[in-house]
Amino acid sequence: MHPELFRLPYLNIPIYTYGALQALAFVLGLWLALRLGEADGLDRAHLFNFGIGALLGGLIGARALMVITEWNLHEDKWRLLLSFDLLRSGGVYLGGFLGGLAVALWLARRYQLPWWRTADAFAPSAALGLGLGRLGCFSAGCCWGKPTAAWWGVEFPEIARQFVGTPTGVRLHPTQLYEAAAAFVLFLFLLRVRKRRAFPGQVILAYMFLYGALRLVIEFWRDDWRGWVGPLSTSQFLSIGLMLAALFFYVRLSRHRPEAAISAKGERSSLPRGN
Repeated sequence: MHPELFRLPYLNIPIYTYGALQALAFVLGLWLALRLGEADGLDRAHLFNFGIGALLGGLIGARALMVITEWNLHEDKWRLLLSFDLLRSGGVYLGGFLGGLAVALWLARRYQLPWWRTADAFAPSAALGLGLGRLGCFSAGCCWGKPTAAWWGVEFPEIARQFVGTPTGVRLHPTQLYEAAAAFVLFLFLLRVRKRRAFPGQVILAYMFLYGALRLVIEFWRDDWRGWVGPLSTSQFLSIGLMLAALFFYVRLSRHRPEAAISAKGERSSLPRGN
């Protein structure tokens, strides 16, 4: 755990590892999405605005779901949601995904971007950002796992308890690292899927389904408060919904897919391709 990366000389202002990794995730993710989108013939300027808007929607969505799941823990909910602290703190990833998705749908309509191809361009970036973000979680000590006797269990220092309430004096499952490793593998897999995709939307739907399955499983080892919907954690409940939505649209799109696959460079095939 290393919550503070360094302090700015002379100003003594801390630069937090979590925030630095989140910023890196956004810069790399946006750069990659612009390259993939341009390869599909999408407008670079519109893609840039799309990415910025989706990021802001994700920040608000992540914080909103955190406030909802921790409703009884916060006295001033609206101040917490709308404060500038939003820009440097975390939230619930699935809330961020849904918030970013809502804004992205609106922006795609506004800029007349083909939704499924645009979403495909950003899907690998979402997985890359998730992996870097979970490394940030590990550095901050949040999103901890249940106690374990396994040799790979992690015992966090006292500062973690003071910082985010992490249990100390006991080995915990490093669920942050589990999810980070899985996210990086998912990132590489999505790049491979994109090269061989049979229809627009296949990449983002693969991400939705596989991330939903990943989060559903990892939640069994998580031990921080995330709220509950019956016997399921809030994240498990939303993950199941994400998987079902992905399956629905996958079946629907695959039935109406073009006869020719889309090339990774966005070149036209001999047959018309869909949007």
